Amino acid sequence: TWKWVIGPMCLYLCERLVRLWRSQQKVVITKVVIHPFKTIELQMMKKGFKMEVGQYIFVKCPAVSKLEWHPFTLTSAPEEDYFSIHIRIVGDWTEGLFNACGCDKQEFQEAWWAPKIAVDGPFGTASEDVFRYETVMLVGAGIGVTPFASVLKSVWYKYCHDATNLKLKKIYFYWLCRDTHAFEWFADLLQSLEAQMQERNNADFLSYNIYLTGWDETQATHFVVHHDEEKDVITGLKQKTLYGRPNWENEFRTIAGQHPGSRIGVFLCGPEGLADTLNKQSISHSEADPRGVHFIFNKENF
Repeated sequence: TWKWVIGPMCLYLCERLVRLWRSQQKVVITKVVIHPFKTIELQMMKKGFKMEVGQYIFVKCPAVSKLEWHPFTLTSAPEEDYFSIHIRIVGDWTEGLFNACGCDKQEFQEAWWAPKIAVDGPFGTASEDVFRYETVMLVGAGIGVTPFASVLKSVWYKYCHDATNLKLKKIYFYWLCRDTHAFEWFADLLQSLEAQMQERNNADFLSYNIYLTGWDETQATHFVVHHDEEKDVITGLKQKTLYGRPNWENEFRTIAGQHPGSRIGVFLCGPEGLADTLNKQSISHSEADPRGVHFIFNKENF
Protein backbone atom coordinates (compact mmCIF):
# COMPACT_ATOMS: atom_id res chain seq x y z
CA THR A 1 0.00 0.00 0.00
CA TRP A 2 2.77 2.44 0.87
CA LYS A 3 4.08 2.29 -2.73
CA TRP A 4 0.75 3.66 -3.97
CA VAL A 5 0.39 6.23 -1.16
CA ILE A 6 3.89 7.74 -0.99
CA GLY A 7 3.77 9.30 -4.50
CA PRO A 8 0.53 11.29 -4.02
CA MET A 9 1.60 12.27 -0.50
CA CYS A 10 4.87 13.73 -1.80
CA LEU A 11 2.99 15.72 -4.44
CA TYR A 12 0.54 16.97 -1.79
CA LEU A 13 3.36 18.07 0.50
CA CYS A 14 5.08 19.89 -2.38
CA GLU A 15 1.82 21.70 -3.17
CA ARG A 16 1.43 22.74 0.47
CA LEU A 17 5.02 24.03 0.58
CA VAL A 18 4.44 26.09 -2.58
CA ARG A 19 1.26 27.54 -1.07
CA LEU A 20 3.14 28.34 2.17
CA TRP A 21 5.82 30.16 0.18
CA ARG A 22 3.24 32.09 -1.85
CA SER A 23 1.33 33.03 1.29
CA GLN A 24 4.41 34.86 2.60
CA GLN A 25 4.55 37.16 -0.45
CA LYS A 26 3.24 40.63 0.28
CA VAL A 27 -0.23 41.53 -0.98
CA VAL A 28 -1.47 45.12 -0.77
CA ILE A 29 -5.18 45.92 -0.70
CA THR A 30 -5.45 49.18 -2.64
CA LYS A 31 -9.21 49.62 -2.49
CA VAL A 32 -12.31 48.07 -0.94
CA VAL A 33 -15.57 48.82 -2.75
CA ILE A 34 -18.95 48.05 -1.20
CA HIS A 35 -21.50 47.02 -3.83
CA PRO A 36 -25.24 46.58 -3.30
CA PHE A 37 -26.70 43.40 -1.80
CA LYS A 38 -23.72 42.78 0.55
CA THR A 39 -21.11 42.25 -2.15
CA ILE A 40 -17.63 43.70 -1.68
CA GLU A 41 -14.85 44.15 -4.22
CA LEU A 42 -11.21 43.85 -3.14
CA GLN A 43 -8.65 45.45 -5.45
CA MET A 44 -5.14 44.20 -4.73
CA MET A 45 -1.57 44.36 -5.97
CA LYS A 46 1.19 41.75 -5.68
CA LYS A 47 4.69 41.82 -7.11
CA GLY A 48 5.08 39.53 -10.13
CA PHE A 49 1.37 38.68 -10.29
CA LYS A 50 0.29 37.77 -13.84
CA MET A 51 -3.18 36.60 -14.79
CA GLU A 52 -5.35 35.60 -17.74
CA VAL A 53 -9.08 36.12 -18.13
CA GLY A 54 -11.37 33.95 -16.03
CA GLN A 55 -8.69 32.60 -13.68
CA TYR A 56 -9.16 32.20 -9.93
CA ILE A 57 -7.09 32.55 -6.77
CA PHE A 58 -7.15 31.18 -3.22
CA VAL A 59 -7.41 33.80 -0.49
CA LYS A 60 -6.57 33.59 3.21
CA CYS A 61 -7.18 36.32 5.78
CA PRO A 62 -5.32 35.49 9.04
CA ALA A 63 -7.44 38.06 10.90
CA VAL A 64 -10.49 35.87 10.18
CA SER A 65 -8.92 32.39 10.14
CA LYS A 66 -5.27 31.34 10.11
CA LEU A 67 -5.91 28.10 8.22
CA GLU A 68 -8.86 28.65 5.86
CA TRP A 69 -8.23 29.24 2.14
CA HIS A 70 -11.18 30.12 -0.11
CA PRO A 71 -11.29 30.23 -3.93
CA PHE A 72 -12.52 33.37 -5.72
CA THR A 73 -12.69 34.13 -9.43
CA LEU A 74 -10.72 37.16 -10.61
CA THR A 75 -13.02 39.87 -11.94
CA SER A 76 -10.30 42.21 -13.22
CA ALA A 77 -8.75 42.15 -16.69
CA PRO A 78 -5.07 41.35 -17.42
CA GLU A 79 -4.75 44.87 -18.88
CA GLU A 80 -5.44 46.50 -15.49
CA ASP A 81 -2.63 47.36 -13.04
CA TYR A 82 -4.36 45.55 -10.17
CA PHE A 83 -6.30 42.33 -9.67
CA SER A 84 -9.71 42.16 -8.02
CA ILE A 85 -12.29 39.74 -6.66
CA HIS A 86 -15.96 40.17 -5.79
CA ILE A 87 -17.11 38.50 -2.58
CA ARG A 88 -20.74 38.03 -1.65
CA ILE A 89 -21.33 37.97 2.12
CA VAL A 90 -23.09 34.64 2.70
CA GLY A 91 -21.27 32.89 5.58
CA ASP A 92 -19.15 33.23 8.70
CA TRP A 93 -15.82 33.62 6.88
CA THR A 94 -17.09 36.22 4.40
CA GLU A 95 -18.87 38.05 7.23
CA GLY A 96 -15.59 38.12 9.16
CA LEU A 97 -13.73 39.49 6.13
CA PHE A 98 -16.46 42.09 5.64
CA ASN A 99 -15.95 43.34 9.20
CA ALA A 100 -12.14 43.06 9.06
CA CYS A 101 -12.10 45.37 6.02
CA GLY A 102 -14.11 47.95 7.95
CA CYS A 103 -17.14 47.61 5.69
CA ASP A 104 -19.45 47.54 8.71
CA LYS A 105 -18.45 51.12 9.59
CA GLN A 106 -20.15 54.18 8.13
CA GLU A 107 -17.10 56.47 8.05
CA PHE A 108 -14.36 56.39 5.40
CA GLN A 109 -11.50 53.97 6.18
CA GLU A 110 -7.85 54.57 5.29
CA ALA A 111 -6.02 51.91 3.25
CA TRP A 112 -3.67 51.05 6.12
CA TRP A 113 -6.66 49.75 8.08
CA ALA A 114 -7.06 46.89 5.60
CA PRO A 115 -6.24 43.44 7.00
CA LYS A 116 -3.34 41.30 5.83
CA ILE A 117 -4.27 39.05 2.92
CA ALA A 118 -2.46 35.98 1.55
CA VAL A 119 -3.02 34.99 -2.11
CA ASP A 120 -2.21 31.71 -3.86
CA GLY A 121 -2.51 31.58 -7.62
CA PRO A 122 -3.73 32.40 -10.15
CA PHE A 123 -4.99 29.05 -11.44
CA GLY A 124 -6.30 28.36 -14.94
CA THR A 125 -9.86 27.68 -16.05
CA ALA A 126 -11.67 26.92 -19.29
CA SER A 127 -12.55 30.62 -19.73
CA GLU A 128 -8.97 31.34 -20.85
CA ASP A 129 -9.81 29.89 -24.28
CA VAL A 130 -12.42 32.56 -25.08
CA PHE A 131 -10.14 34.48 -27.45
CA ARG A 132 -9.44 31.35 -29.55
CA TYR A 133 -12.91 31.52 -31.14
CA GLU A 134 -14.53 34.00 -33.48
CA THR A 135 -17.94 33.39 -31.88
CA VAL A 136 -18.64 32.51 -28.23
CA MET A 137 -21.60 31.91 -25.95
CA LEU A 138 -21.00 32.97 -22.34
CA VAL A 139 -23.50 31.60 -19.81
CA GLY A 140 -23.35 32.67 -16.16
CA ALA A 141 -25.76 31.68 -13.40
CA GLY A 142 -25.97 33.95 -10.37
CA ILE A 143 -22.54 34.76 -8.94
CA GLY A 144 -21.15 32.51 -11.70
CA VAL A 145 -21.03 35.66 -13.81
CA THR A 146 -17.71 36.66 -12.17
CA PRO A 147 -15.31 35.01 -14.68
CA PHE A 148 -17.17 36.71 -17.52
CA ALA A 149 -16.68 40.08 -15.84
CA SER A 150 -12.97 39.52 -16.41
CA VAL A 151 -13.58 38.38 -20.00
CA LEU A 152 -15.82 41.33 -20.89
CA LYS A 153 -13.43 43.84 -19.30
CA SER A 154 -10.53 42.40 -21.31
CA VAL A 155 -12.62 42.54 -24.50
CA TRP A 156 -13.38 46.20 -23.76
CA TYR A 157 -9.67 47.03 -23.34
CA LYS A 158 -8.65 45.11 -26.46
CA TYR A 159 -11.46 46.68 -28.45
CA CYS A 160 -10.46 50.20 -27.37
CA HIS A 161 -6.79 49.77 -28.26
CA ASP A 162 -6.62 47.48 -31.30
CA ALA A 163 -9.86 45.83 -32.41
CA THR A 164 -8.40 44.76 -35.79
CA ASN A 165 -6.18 42.11 -34.19
CA LEU A 166 -8.99 40.68 -32.07
CA LYS A 167 -10.01 37.25 -33.37
CA LEU A 168 -13.22 37.30 -31.34
CA LYS A 169 -15.94 38.89 -33.49
CA LYS A 170 -19.21 38.03 -31.74
CA ILE A 171 -20.26 37.44 -28.12
CA TYR A 172 -23.59 36.00 -27.00
CA PHE A 173 -23.86 36.61 -23.27
CA TYR A 174 -26.51 35.01 -21.04
CA TRP A 175 -26.94 35.74 -17.36
CA LEU A 176 -29.50 33.88 -15.24
CA CYS A 177 -30.32 35.32 -11.79
CA ARG A 178 -32.97 34.60 -9.17
CA ASP A 179 -33.34 38.11 -7.73
CA THR A 180 -32.97 41.69 -8.90
CA HIS A 181 -30.32 42.70 -6.35
CA ALA A 182 -27.64 40.56 -7.98
CA PHE A 183 -27.83 42.65 -11.16
CA GLU A 184 -26.71 45.88 -9.54
CA TRP A 185 -22.93 45.45 -9.23
CA PHE A 186 -22.56 43.99 -12.74
CA ALA A 187 -24.86 46.34 -14.66
CA ASP A 188 -22.29 49.18 -14.67
CA LEU A 189 -19.84 47.06 -16.68
CA LEU A 190 -22.50 46.14 -19.23
CA GLN A 191 -23.55 49.79 -19.53
CA SER A 192 -19.93 50.79 -20.29
CA LEU A 193 -19.61 48.07 -22.91
CA GLU A 194 -22.95 49.00 -24.46
CA ALA A 195 -21.95 52.67 -24.74
CA GLN A 196 -18.48 51.83 -26.10
CA MET A 197 -19.83 49.56 -28.85
CA GLN A 198 -22.41 52.17 -29.89
CA GLU A 199 -19.75 54.88 -30.11
CA ARG A 200 -17.74 52.67 -32.45
CA ASN A 201 -20.82 51.76 -34.52
CA ASN A 202 -20.52 48.10 -33.66
CA ALA A 203 -23.45 47.51 -31.33
CA ASP A 204 -23.87 43.98 -32.77
CA PHE A 205 -20.52 42.83 -31.34
CA LEU A 206 -22.12 41.99 -27.97
CA SER A 207 -25.57 40.43 -27.70
CA TYR A 208 -26.62 39.93 -24.11
CA ASN A 209 -29.71 38.45 -22.54
CA ILE A 210 -30.40 38.82 -18.83
CA TYR A 211 -32.95 36.43 -17.36
CA LEU A 212 -34.69 36.96 -14.03
CA THR A 213 -35.78 33.53 -12.84
CA GLY A 214 -37.59 34.62 -9.65
CA TRP A 215 -39.91 37.54 -8.83
CA ASP A 216 -42.99 38.29 -6.77
CA GLU A 217 -46.35 39.87 -7.64
CA THR A 218 -45.29 43.39 -6.58
CA GLN A 219 -42.20 43.28 -8.79
CA ALA A 220 -44.20 41.93 -11.72
CA THR A 221 -46.63 44.88 -11.49
CA HIS A 222 -43.71 47.31 -11.37
CA PHE A 223 -42.16 45.72 -14.48
CA VAL A 224 -45.42 46.00 -16.43
CA VAL A 225 -45.83 49.70 -15.56
CA HIS A 226 -42.30 50.58 -16.77
CA HIS A 227 -42.12 48.17 -19.71
CA ASP A 228 -42.39 50.90 -22.38
CA GLU A 229 -39.51 53.00 -21.04
CA GLU A 230 -36.38 53.30 -23.16
CA LYS A 231 -34.12 51.64 -20.60
CA ASP A 232 -34.72 48.58 -18.47
CA VAL A 233 -36.10 49.37 -15.01
CA ILE A 234 -33.73 46.90 -13.30
CA THR A 235 -30.37 47.21 -15.07
CA GLY A 236 -30.61 50.61 -16.78
CA LEU A 237 -29.63 48.93 -20.06
CA LYS A 238 -31.36 49.33 -23.40
CA GLN A 239 -31.74 45.54 -23.61
CA LYS A 240 -34.79 44.65 -21.53
CA THR A 241 -34.59 41.97 -18.83
CA LEU A 242 -36.31 38.70 -19.74
CA TYR A 243 -38.33 36.64 -17.26
CA GLY A 244 -38.13 32.90 -16.81
CA ARG A 245 -35.46 30.64 -18.30
CA PRO A 246 -33.98 30.58 -21.81
CA ASN A 247 -35.26 28.17 -24.42
CA TRP A 248 -31.84 26.69 -25.15
CA GLU A 249 -33.12 24.69 -28.11
CA ASN A 250 -34.14 27.91 -29.89
CA GLU A 251 -31.00 29.78 -28.84
CA PHE A 252 -28.63 27.14 -30.21
CA ARG A 253 -30.65 26.73 -33.41
CA THR A 254 -30.64 30.49 -34.04
CA ILE A 255 -26.91 30.89 -33.40
CA ALA A 256 -26.08 27.87 -35.56
CA GLY A 257 -28.09 29.41 -38.40
CA GLN A 258 -26.31 32.76 -38.10
CA HIS A 259 -22.79 31.27 -38.05
CA PRO A 260 -22.68 28.34 -40.49
CA GLY A 261 -19.37 26.51 -40.74
CA SER A 262 -18.04 28.04 -37.50
CA ARG A 263 -16.50 26.64 -34.33
CA ILE A 264 -18.47 28.26 -31.53
CA GLY A 265 -17.15 28.19 -27.98
CA VAL A 266 -19.78 27.64 -25.27
CA PHE A 267 -18.56 28.68 -21.80
CA LEU A 268 -20.53 28.08 -18.62
CA CYS A 269 -19.98 29.00 -14.99
CA GLY A 270 -22.93 27.56 -13.12
CA PRO A 271 -24.56 24.49 -11.58
CA GLU A 272 -24.17 20.92 -12.83
CA GLY A 273 -27.78 20.67 -14.05
CA LEU A 274 -27.33 23.61 -16.42
CA ALA A 275 -24.01 22.13 -17.58
CA ASP A 276 -25.74 18.89 -18.60
CA THR A 277 -28.36 20.83 -20.57
CA LEU A 278 -25.82 22.95 -22.46
CA ASN A 279 -23.59 19.95 -23.14
CA LYS A 280 -26.49 18.04 -24.72
CA GLN A 281 -27.50 21.07 -26.80
CA SER A 282 -23.89 21.56 -27.96
CA ILE A 283 -23.71 17.95 -29.13
CA SER A 284 -27.14 17.85 -30.78
CA HIS A 285 -26.59 21.10 -32.73
CA SER A 286 -23.08 20.25 -33.93
CA GLU A 287 -22.98 18.85 -37.47
CA ALA A 288 -21.26 15.62 -38.44
CA ASP A 289 -19.65 17.34 -41.43
CA PRO A 290 -16.24 18.80 -40.37
CA ARG A 291 -17.07 21.87 -42.47
CA GLY A 292 -20.33 22.47 -40.60
CA VAL A 293 -21.03 24.33 -37.37
CA HIS A 294 -19.58 22.90 -34.17
CA PHE A 295 -20.29 23.91 -30.57
CA ILE A 296 -17.35 23.33 -28.22
CA PHE A 297 -18.57 23.10 -24.63
CA ASN A 298 -16.43 24.30 -21.69
CA LYS A 299 -17.63 24.45 -18.09
CA GLU A 300 -16.85 25.54 -14.54
CA ASN A 301 -19.13 24.23 -11.83
CA PHE A 302 -19.81 25.56 -8.34
